[in-house]
Amino acid sequence: MRISAIVPLYNGAPFIEAALRSIAGQRRQADEIVVVDDGSTDGGDDIVRRLGSELPLRIISKMNGGQGSARNVGVRASTGDLIAFLDQDDIWYPQHLEELERPFLNRPSLGCSYSDLDQMDVNGQPFSGSVHETYDANAPHPKRTLLDCISRDMFMLPGASLVARGAFEAVGGFDESLIGYEDDDFFLRLFAAGYDAVYVPKALTQWRIFPGSASRSIKMARSRLLYFDKLAKLFPDDVATGQYFVRDALVPRFLPNVAGDAVRCLTRAEDDFRLVALEALQRLLPHCMGSSRIQMRILALALNSKVLVGVMRNAAIRRAIFEAAKVLGFKSLASR
Repeated sequence: MRISAIVPLYNGAPFIEAALRSIAGQRRQADEIVVVDDGSTDGGDDIVRRLGSELPLRIISKMNGGQGSARNVGVRASTGDLIAFLDQDDIWYPQHLEELERPFLNRPSLGCSYSDLDQMDVNGQPFSGSVHETYDANAPHPKRTLLDCISRDMFMLPGASLVARGAFEAVGGFDESLIGYEDDDFFLRLFAAGYDAVYVPKALTQWRIFPGSASRSIKMARSRLLYFDKLAKLFPDDVATGQYFVRDALVPRFLPNVAGDAVRCLTRAEDDFRLVALEALQRLLPHCMGSSRIQMRILALALNSKVLVGVMRNAAIRRAIFEAAKVLGFKSLASR
């Protein structure tokens, strides 16, 4: 089987060389490396072209459209039977491709294989435990039911996966309207289409987490809301059957992040985030129950008032409100 490595690039100059050298350092070499420059302005594309003189890669340039768009372009330009993705700021361990290809050798109809990941900071220093141990300890891997896929973040990252081209093309690749959560959406559609996944229970990728990374951006907050809306339409509450996917699975999944974004806007000078956070609160609010509904209503009212936003940025007042929240049992507020 041929393996194509696909790397989306957008202003990743500080990291792209390390990412590409980790591909070149694989024990099982990729058969081709395709870098898709998604409109970079920091010279990262020049670094790739320089490396092209010593590494077997090619670069494709396009207008900025997000990681999902760049990955789709890379897959269309590639020829491999298996597709391996790597984000510009992450790194593969040397055994990455070897370990992830092994399940396909005996099961050529497999949809994908995926592994755990280790975390590293902006400087490449490891921290905390593996991703699945730290954030996902009680979740099943591989996913077995629809609820496994929609009730929590899937933590199936493209950079820790190997996907069969046929499966990728059958589900239409990544949803380019999502600039965040496009990975969860993609793997959910693979699951819904009936493709099997094999989980390799070891870290084969280093995932770089830092304040400027895509997982912490305002684009992620907007995309989270788009993905919530998409899932709510696909899996609506159904009174007749007693299945409440939105109320019992989607809201508990997305509410902590939505509430966190709201409190962040109240306590920091991030007004560009305020309207996004307010819209997300208002979208989830009708589905909240009990004390969560009260807490979210309070947050929405606060975000809707510039006066209250200014008041909440006073540290002493903020501490007093959070202490009162603890007394009242409003955990979502008190923990911020």
